[in-house]
This record gives sequence, structure tokens and C-alpha cells, in this order.
Amino acid sequence: MATASAPTDLRLDNSSRHILKLAMPISLAMLVPQINFITNNIFLGGLGEQELASAGITGVFYLIFAVIGNGLNNGLQALIARRAGQNKHEDIGKLFYHGAWVAVAIAGLGIVIVYLFAPAILRATIHNQIIAEQVIGFLLIRIWGLPFLYLYAMRNALLVGTNQSKYLVWGTLVEAVINIFLDYGLIYGHFGLPAMGFNGAAYASIFAEAGGLLVLYVIIHRKNMHQRFAFFKQKKFDPAVFRLILVQSSPLIAQYAISIATWEFFYILVEHHGERSLAISNTMRNIFGIFGIFSWAFAATSNTMVSNLIGQGRTEEVIYLIKKIVKISFGISFTIFLFLNFKPEWFLWFYGQEEGFMREAIPVVRVVSVALLLMSMGTVWLNAITGTGNTKVNLMVETVTIILYSVYAYVVLEVLQMDITWGWASEWVYWSTMFLLSYLYLKSGKWKGKEI
Repeated sequence: MATASAPTDLRLDNSSRHILKLAMPISLAMLVPQINFITNNIFLGGLGEQELASAGITGVFYLIFAVIGNGLNNGLQALIARRAGQNKHEDIGKLFYHGAWVAVAIAGLGIVIVYLFAPAILRATIHNQIIAEQVIGFLLIRIWGLPFLYLYAMRNALLVGTNQSKYLVWGTLVEAVINIFLDYGLIYGHFGLPAMGFNGAAYASIFAEAGGLLVLYVIIHRKNMHQRFAFFKQKKFDPAVFRLILVQSSPLIAQYAISIATWEFFYILVEHHGERSLAISNTMRNIFGIFGIFSWAFAATSNTMVSNLIGQGRTEEVIYLIKKIVKISFGISFTIFLFLNFKPEWFLWFYGQEEGFMREAIPVVRVVSVALLLMSMGTVWLNAITGTGNTKVNLMVETVTIILYSVYAYVVLEVLQMDITWGWASEWVYWSTMFLLSYLYLKSGKWKGKEI
């Protein structure tokens, strides 16, 4: 029988080696889903500009529900990392067992909500009714991938929280292969599969998420993590653990849901500027997705390492650790910034659109490249708050940030009817406000002494 891969001592230090050892596999694991998303858009772009525009709205609307899984993941990850810092292995298993049931319950609720309310909301807010019906049909299929996605997030929380992020890569690689194969097959009707057009991408994504989840399940059991963390001893429902997960994760779920719902609001404002503006904005979302993975990986690292250090009783090292993570995160984002501004057309070329599209999109790429620099700092500091266990503060920071972002976007795009290049400068408002508020809170020291 294979030996368990989780080390006896799960405590971390604040070295750059540990930061990179944790962050790099997370980056690769995050890269693959973004490649999946971009692949979807490249294939859908081959159907026409309308399909590329519709993909932007469907992607963001689905993200409203998908990020609930991210909220559960981050809350559970902080709890698991805290127990890892305390070397409490069986408590980790108990957290994971209850977290999985929370995930399944919320996924079921999400499916019901989409079927009851999404069609009416989208028909009322999208001006182009052809796009509206296309988006609705896609979402009513795509939403069935939610249970797989949420359980996938729970397993990610376990692996990252226990410093086993290297195993994330395998699940995401399998997911990528399935998604690309089925995208090409189901959208265009290759490999003997039916040509389903736009909706083919929805079915491809569902099967890909299920495949990735299955691989992570096999890895966890082959490495005997289920024995190390005593999963099979956790069959009894513990209301206290269930409540702890909900208390820690609920503010994060609300934070992410508000954030992405606001992004959907932004996309609806952009849709009022025409199909091309919406299609360009969809490619900008892809830039955030593919090039923002490093910042998000370091944010997840910040969450885990801050919580782990606090679990060890080393709170005096937390600010030093965050600054070290930010320096690495900013350095990588600056390299990406230079690349995007040197040859922005290299990235846009993949979408196969005509010269006018490229010409209008390049100024927006330059605005987004600056936002990536701000994001590399803001998201790390915000996720450090998650690691302290003060997730209500996360929600407060997000709320203030979103209000400023929404007011700016509405005034610029709807009232002043300015070009979408200026509309995308709302990302500058968003990430700089997040950084400032998170930095001030953590420097104040008010988070010290929080028990989770």
C-alpha cells in the first residue's frame, strides 16, 4: 500500500522557497481552466462575432455561481491551513468531510435559482434578444456542472491547505484535454460527435469538470490522504464544524458573488455600446484570466501561509511574509505588462477577428495591462485578510470597492457614453481601492488574536 503523501509536520516557514513551492503548482492548476475558457472562446469565435459576444455574458453569469465555490474553497482553505499550522490532522479530515456536503447543498440550490430566475433577468436586461435566447439556452445546460465544480474546489482547498499543491496539476491537465477534445467535437461536429454549435461548449465544460474531479479523487486515495486525515471517521454530522465552515465562508461567498455580479452589470453596460464592444470586452476578460493566474496563485498562497503562520503562533512575521509575496507577484506581473504593451496584437490574433476589431481592442489591452499590476498587489493583501480569519472584513472591503467601481462604470459608460477603453479603467479603481483598504487594515493589527 502506498504511503500517505502528506508530511508529518504540516507547518510552513516564510521563505521564498516555500512561497514559490506552493504558488507555482497553483499557477499551473489555474492556467489550465483559463486555457479551457480561451479555447471555448476561440472555437466559438469561429462561429462568428455574435457567438463571441454571447460567450462573454454566459461566462460572467456562470461565474456568479462558480465563485461561490471559490468562496467555499478560500474559507475552507484558511481553516485547513490553520489546523495544518497546529498539526491537527484529524481536524483537517473533519473540515473536509463537512465542506463537501456544504458544497453539494449549495450547488443544488444554485441550479434551482438559475432555472427559476435567470431567463427572466437576462431577457429583461439584454437588448439583443437573439443574444439573450442564446445565452439562456447555454446557461440552462452549463449550470449542471456546478456540483462537479464545487467538489473540485473542496479538493483544491484540501491540497493547498495541507501544502500538497503539486497534485493540483494532474486534475487540471485531464480537464483541459477533455475540454479541448469535446469543444472541437461538439461545436463543429468532429470525431463522429453531433454538431451542437454554441451549446456544444456547455456540454464539453461539464464533462471536463467531472473528469478533473475524478482524477483528484483518485490521487487523494492513491496517496492515502484519506487515511492520514481520517476521512472515514468523519461520517457523523457535527453541527459545530458545519457552522464554522459557513461562518468563515459566507462572507467570502457574498464577496465573490457581489464582485462577479458587478462584472455582469459591467458587461450589460458594455452590451449597450454594441456587439463589437462586447466581443472586445470578452477578450479582455480572457487576458485577466490567463495573465492574472499568477496573482491569484500568490493570493491563494498568501491565504494559506498567513493562516499557517498564525496557527504556529508566529503573528509577528505575517506582514513581512505578505510583503515578500507581493514583491514576487508584482515582479511577474510587470513582466506580463511589458509583454502585453510590446505586442498586444499577438494575443488578439488568436481570436481570428478582422483588422477593425484589432485596432479598437489594442488601447483596451493597454489599460488592462496596468490593472494587472494593481491586481498583483491588491488581491494578495485581500487574501491575507482571509488567512487571518476575519472574513467579514473581506466582505466590507469588497463592498466599498464595488460601490466605487460600479459608480465609475455607470457614469462613464451609460451617462457620459464614453468609449469602452475608459470603461475598462474601472479596473484601476477596483484594484487600487482594494489594495489601499486591505493594506490599512492589516497594518492596523486589529486582526491579531482572531481564533478560528
